[in-house]
Amino acid sequence: MSETEPAPPGVDPAVPSPARLYDYFLGGTHNYQADRDLAEQLRAAIPDMVDGMLANRGFHGRAAAWMARRGIRQFLDIGSGLPTANNTHEAVQALEPGARVVYVDNDPIVSAHASGLLAANGSTALVLADMRDPDAVLASPVLRSMIDFSAPVGLLMTAVLHFIPDEADPWGLVAAFVDALAPGSYLALSHGTLDRLPPDQLQAGRDGYARSSANVYMRPAAQVRRFFTGLELEPPRPGEPPDLSYVGLWGAEDALTADTDGSRAIYCAVARKSARS
Repeated sequence: MSETEPAPPGVDPAVPSPARLYDYFLGGTHNYQADRDLAEQLRAAIPDMVDGMLANRGFHGRAAAWMARRGIRQFLDIGSGLPTANNTHEAVQALEPGARVVYVDNDPIVSAHASGLLAANGSTALVLADMRDPDAVLASPVLRSMIDFSAPVGLLMTAVLHFIPDEADPWGLVAAFVDALAPGSYLALSHGTLDRLPPDQLQAGRDGYARSSANVYMRPAAQVRRFFTGLELEPPRPGEPPDLSYVGLWGAEDALTADTDGSRAIYCAVARKSARS
């Protein structure tokens, strides 16, 4: 993104944002020099960081496709971020061309560069809203025109909840979205963890994101499991018990190759909402 290009309203190019950092780590161009500078500092301090983000993106696409193969035809991607490779609609419409996808993000830069998220056939839409206000998100006329909440929905919330502090009750936010879904819906969620991060890298991550527009709040396995309360966890791979996994391993065809140190910095799972949930 050119530094001479006028920034969209509400965007300060001098303050790094998580969406633009993620975009840069994934090889995108929708970022400013401040994002690139901080990203390179984080890369130097946390060598496996990019590997973890790439693994998370892989989980996102595999989970969306997994749900599409099980009959889900409408998807809600909360905290979608900037357009990148294998966006949700591309992953699911490769299997079901008629699938509908609504992206939700609160970063104005996402809205300014939303063309990569909007399919020409009208099967996708973007809602600029804050996930911390589920009522407002769910009441969006755009969302309501695309999503039939009487039918199952695939809800994706990947690598976004670790930007919500405990006092904002991220578990309650997830529950509010899940409560709006019909039985047979699925939740795919991933969340960063400090369980395996060395102390020096932990501090580097905290210090780095403290300079961005959103702090990061990594959580242990027990707290990540709480997001799936009342839901039925799916096995991460055939033959394994239902449980949390790491983003590189969930749905991976080659577990040995997928099981990297970077991927173990992010927990994930897919869970189903049953009739009794």
